[in-house]
Amino acid sequence: MRVAIAGAGAVGRSIAGELLENGHEVLLLDKEPTAISVERVPQAEWLLADACEITALDEAALERCHVVIAATGDDKVNLVVSLLAKTEYGVPRVVARVNHPNNEWLFNESWGVDVAVSTPRLMSALVEEAVSVGDLVRLLRFSQGDANLVELTLPPEAALAGTRVGDVTWPQDTALVTIIRGNRVLTPDPDDALEAGDELLFVAAPAREEQLEDLLSVRG
Repeated sequence: MRVAIAGAGAVGRSIAGELLENGHEVLLLDKEPTAISVERVPQAEWLLADACEITALDEAALERCHVVIAATGDDKVNLVVSLLAKTEYGVPRVVARVNHPNNEWLFNESWGVDVAVSTPRLMSALVEEAVSVGDLVRLLRFSQGDANLVELTLPPEAALAGTRVGDVTWPQDTALVTIIRGNRVLTPDPDDALEAGDELLFVAAPAREEQLEDLLSVRG
């Protein structure tokens, strides 16, 4: 898989390193000469160019990329890169970094964003996930398809504790993705019984989140 990353700062280089380790082809772009540190990620391709300019993206051969990641520290740049990648080059998957929470609402399909990753939001969600039991925590928003990755830790007195997964009628547009039980990661099976303390990860439409939280709530 070929991946282009706009922004060769610490975030972009870190992502590039992970992708290269997994066997992918990576191109790093940045307009700042000081950011071009080939020795830090020598396996990657490097391009000194402004990712907001068509000529630079032509040189990067963006049409050959399977994924574009807009990872700069400027939300305006990330939006422009995302829009150009999707509309001008038809990149199948566009992932964008959100630096300021107030700008999250802009990072959607209208700007070519398939997945928006908000660092402040993610850090907040991870804190909530660590301390919250019985409350739905939104971990990630998927712009394409209007869905979120959400988590809920099943409280001891939850109505569904002890119920088989296959016997639960989940809300429409909701899918149980995995169950984290202690140190184990379980692929949900219809015969698995839910247990208090299970961390349940769902992909769910935002409109269904309240129904999901009600379904998994403590018995009244």
